[in-house]
Amino acid sequence: MAEGSANTLYYGDNLDILRRYIKDESVDLVYLDPPFNSNQSYNVLFADRTGTKSDAQIKAFEDTWRWNLDAEAEYLNIVQSGGRVSQVMQAFRLFIGENDMLAYLTMMAPRLVELRRVLKPTGSIYLHCDPTASHYLKVLMDAIFEPQNLINEVVWQRAVTKG
Repeated sequence: MAEGSANTLYYGDNLDILRRYIKDESVDLVYLDPPFNSNQSYNVLFADRTGTKSDAQIKAFEDTWRWNLDAEAEYLNIVQSGGRVSQVMQAFRLFIGENDMLAYLTMMAPRLVELRRVLKPTGSIYLHCDPTASHYLKVLMDAIFEPQNLINEVVWQRAVTKG
């Protein structure tokens, strides 16, 4: 929260909001439900007065990440900052190459670093993700939050197996 205010809703890129408004070690709980790198665009659909779906819609966000000059510049910022996050990101680049997944991880890394900064030492973070990037995000979070701080992983059963 901003100094002297309560119940404040921030709208925008969480990286900018975290850096501008949120104090170090001031947050007890983080629930992060980031884009999943699904390569889809998500829209907000509106309904008319009768509740019928309207043709009107606006783009809420695009869950598509591309390795491009912007991703490369952000990657270089992360690497130049040094430390374990830099090392993990360099290992990802070596292992998976310059691709859309690396662009996604490059977007996530500074946000997770900022969330670590604002989280109290007794705080908890819950990261909601799907199998397309969960294994990479786990390694990235280990670099930021330390592996021994993982308490648990919750996995949804998506299908019932017969046998």
